[in-house]
Amino acid sequence: MTGALTRRGILGGSLGLAGAGLASSVAAADRAADAGAGRRRPNILFIMADDLGYADVSCYGRREYRTPAIDTLAAGGTRFLQAYANSAVCSATRTGLITGRYQYRLPVGLEEPIGVRNLGLPPSHPTLPSLLRAAGYGTTLIGKWHLGALPDYGPQQSGYDHFWGFRGGGVDYFTHKYMGKLDLWDDDRLADEPGYLTDLLGDRALDVITGYAKSKKPFFVSLHFNAPHWPWEGPEDAAEAHRLDAMGKPTALFNFDGGSQRTYAAMVTRMDLQIGRILTRLDDLGLADDTIVVFTSDNGGERFADTWPFTGRKTELLEGGLRVPAIVRWPRAIPAGRTSDQTMISMDWLPTLLAAAGTAPDSRFPSDGMDLLPGLTATAAPPAERALYWRYKHLGQRACRQGDWKYLRILENEFLFNVADDPLERANHKDRQPDRFGRLKAAWEAWDRTMLPLDPATASHGFTGRDLADHYGAPD
Repeated sequence: MTGALTRRGILGGSLGLAGAGLASSVAAADRAADAGAGRRRPNILFIMADDLGYADVSCYGRREYRTPAIDTLAAGGTRFLQAYANSAVCSATRTGLITGRYQYRLPVGLEEPIGVRNLGLPPSHPTLPSLLRAAGYGTTLIGKWHLGALPDYGPQQSGYDHFWGFRGGGVDYFTHKYMGKLDLWDDDRLADEPGYLTDLLGDRALDVITGYAKSKKPFFVSLHFNAPHWPWEGPEDAAEAHRLDAMGKPTALFNFDGGSQRTYAAMVTRMDLQIGRILTRLDDLGLADDTIVVFTSDNGGERFADTWPFTGRKTELLEGGLRVPAIVRWPRAIPAGRTSDQTMISMDWLPTLLAAAGTAPDSRFPSDGMDLLPGLTATAAPPAERALYWRYKHLGQRACRQGDWKYLRILENEFLFNVADDPLERANHKDRQPDRFGRLKAAWEAWDRTMLPLDPATASHGFTGRDLADHYGAPD
């Protein structure tokens, strides 16, 4: 694997190495083993942004604004430079995350995203929260669910003790409506609480974490922000929310006539502010050393996002639609200030966090993910080479990455890219290296035969020339 990508002098390790020697790393690994053996089980706070681009936080390259809280997380732990989402769209990735498996193994995971049909995550399927709850953890989801609607599906049917947030794919930051209806819930009851949603989610997280601290019970808190998903509303944009609501159209939230870089910056920095409040609370409660904090995104960036040095965006299997920031901090076991070139994906979090908690996936539903913990706690573990696979129904997209190489198909066009040397995916090596191209294509086809077949009835979508000017000529 080649070295870190460079962006404006930042990505190649601006946070620096921790300088931890072999002895301190071995001690960290021993402490992680103690946790895995059931001694001092860590708390887990999993923070997920929605539609955040790879370079949308300053420790990954944003220049137009700063994200000091997220940067602090990176400085205190490990920042992945080769992190991928399970899908280029939200509910499919969330299926992979919560099950630890390729989403294509479940009907709900074939939807891109869910919302048209009454499909959801089967309550019978073991999940990250249900497995942690069985291990003695308190489990709470704050924020976005988007894996099925009541009465058949919901967070509390899939392992969470409590839920405070929204069930659909997106929600207005002020009216809290989705598709024209209120979509803010306290467990299974509608909640009509005024305020900017990002702030409300931060407030709720503070209350929940404080409550768990008083109970002395280890916790798994999923904090799934809506930010910076459409509609494009910063904390001072209540008038925009009222404008969209007055249109009376369920599709108004897609907001193709609104937004700006300034608005987007306000959305991201407000999320960062709330994360900073939560990190401070962990410090004040004396929980920081024994709490694993993860920060990532559910897919690549949308229209106002910064995905440099990649092309593509949400709904596309180009790197910009799949690459995400991913940071993990656990002061008791993971050395500070490191970057990792380990190729990883959303579904890796399940086996990794379960291992840290001293438990494991259900043997009836083995994880397709990789336990990252050994590499995180080791001094300088070399990246493990692996193959990762994707498909996306819109435009017949396929992708496989193995090592530095990536097979990509969009419509009938096929490509072979070295995404380490050429992250923009410009130089097509298909004809220069036909053997490598053939191997990767065959590997994708063999993998695809092990997944559920594509369903013509599933939802899928992408941007067209009507939506975005830079997609001129893109078919519906």
